[in-house]
Amino acid sequence: MPAPLRGIDVAAGILWRDGRFLAARRPPDKPHAGFWEFPGGKLEAGEDALHALVRELTEELDIRVRTAAFWRCAEHDYPERGIHVRLHFFHVTAFDGEPRSLEGQTLRWILPSDAPSLPFLPADAAVVAALAREIPPCASFSHGTMK
Repeated sequence: MPAPLRGIDVAAGILWRDGRFLAARRPPDKPHAGFWEFPGGKLEAGEDALHALVRELTEELDIRVRTAAFWRCAEHDYPERGIHVRLHFFHVTAFDGEPRSLEGQTLRWILPSDAPSLPFLPADAAVVAALAREIPPCASFSHGTMK
């Protein structure tokens, strides 16, 4: 019988700008190198998902989150790594600063309709598909007109 999988909670941000979201490509020295993912990271002991998101986006991208709204959870098993991941996704519609790579990842603004053609992590697949079908959050609209 295989060993039980270790549960990991992760906060992930879907940062929006002009109808596109920010994706990060995992660097060569990380597991699943070359796959795209949403910026974020693991919750620390006693930390809730929103606080983890704010902390991780500051550490990874050097931005300050101003507006974030919980959207959905997704779960995925990575048996080869012995983990079960619970992802807490947030739409981030306002932030201060210009996202920049602080951990070696490649960053790219992506149209939701283009995302399914990119190699995203398996845990993100259902979210990528949902984003391609849905209208981006309202903050993607500026001054009463769509950008």
